[in-house]
Amino acid sequence: MKAMDKLKQMESFVSVATRGSLTAAAHAEGVAPAIMGRRLDALEERLGVKLLVRTTRRISLTHEGSAFLEDCQRLLTDVANAEASVSAGGVKASGHLRITAPAGFGRRHVAPLVPRFRELHADVTISLNLSDRVVDIAGEGYDCAVRVGDMPDSSLVSVRMADNRRLCVATPEYLKRHGRPETPQDLARFDCLVLSSDASQTRGWAFNVPKDGATEVIHYRPNGPMDCSDGQVLHNWCLAGYGIAWRSTWEVEEEIAEGRLVAVLEEFAAPPNGIYAVFPQRKHLPLRVRLWVDFLKHHYGQPGFWQTRR
Repeated sequence: MKAMDKLKQMESFVSVATRGSLTAAAHAEGVAPAIMGRRLDALEERLGVKLLVRTTRRISLTHEGSAFLEDCQRLLTDVANAEASVSAGGVKASGHLRITAPAGFGRRHVAPLVPRFRELHADVTISLNLSDRVVDIAGEGYDCAVRVGDMPDSSLVSVRMADNRRLCVATPEYLKRHGRPETPQDLARFDCLVLSSDASQTRGWAFNVPKDGATEVIHYRPNGPMDCSDGQVLHNWCLAGYGIAWRSTWEVEEEIAEGRLVAVLEEFAAPPNGIYAVFPQRKHLPLRVRLWVDFLKHHYGQPGFWQTRR
């Protein structure tokens, strides 16, 4: 059987399955419903399985049909992207991109890039979800997540886009009044602004300390006069001079560069974790997802990106 005939059968199957009607699919293609019916019959006969249950009132997918529908949609998207990439003189993505990111990081370093991405790929529409919960991207239908921190083992595919360093910071005025800690243990004498126990960082602040001629990472959870479950609030308290906070460089590098915050205990800073793009396990990512990840990597790798106010 010719490849084009197979492709036409798949297109007809997807059209009927997504519209739920032979008549609607036939009308969209400008052919008679009987022609669509014959294509589906030929497809099911060729595959040797029942894909659709057709009655006079409705059409529903069988178990095999549901699985085949997802594969067909992916294949047809790949074909469309391949054709678009060589037409009009360049790569052209289309379709809807659903992405999610942590709230604070997403506001600062994902949301401003979404309009710029659409300027390059006008046929892509985008939904951005900002949430501090760990979103089930496969179960909730997301194409890609941006995540910050250590990546647990999972069935998800991750691409490291940048390092995420964490530093203890305070205002110059606070350090002038209270002095500077010289070791992580000295933090017991300072006002530490910590995330509350129902937030992340439950293991505490991470430091690299000497041990037996080498170094090891320890976790120290300081006590402080104020804690909060929201990292942006801790950031604001720190800028207001209320104490020392342990923050990611993506959040504070701008203020450090401007002299509004000062890093302390830098010689004990723990090794960086990562900023990742994460997506479900797939053999073939849609072009719009690949281009989005490449776009993020390009911007996050630019010198000075993290110090620039967007």
